[in-house]
Amino acid sequence: MKTERLPTSWRSAQPALRAVQVAFDVSETVLREIRAAAYESNLSNSDQVRVVLGLSLIRQAKRPRLTVSLSADDYRQLGRRYGLDPDDSLAIKERVMAELLAFASERGAKRKRKSQT
Repeated sequence: MKTERLPTSWRSAQPALRAVQVAFDVSETVLREIRAAAYESNLSNSDQVRVVLGLSLIRQAKRPRLTVSLSADDYRQLGRRYGLDPDDSLAIKERVMAELLAFASERGAKRKRKSQT
């Protein structure tokens, strides 16, 4: 697609439109080491692969986020767990977020106590 045909607001994303995602089947050891290095460097796994390959990083402001794919059955299970309508995905998302925050807080407190002993 030619640049002049793109809406102005889309032009900055044009290079990303040409990028191709490549997947690599690797051993658990390789995957674990890439993930550990990424974690230690506060990078995504993809950015860590780029570092290993000597490629430049596109440092855009990123919101820290976690993603998970949820099926209709997952929403039914979560709805039952939280006492919510499985079709109320926003309320379920809010409860999941609260549970993740509680998990992180509890885990962080345990690690802090452990490091003080």
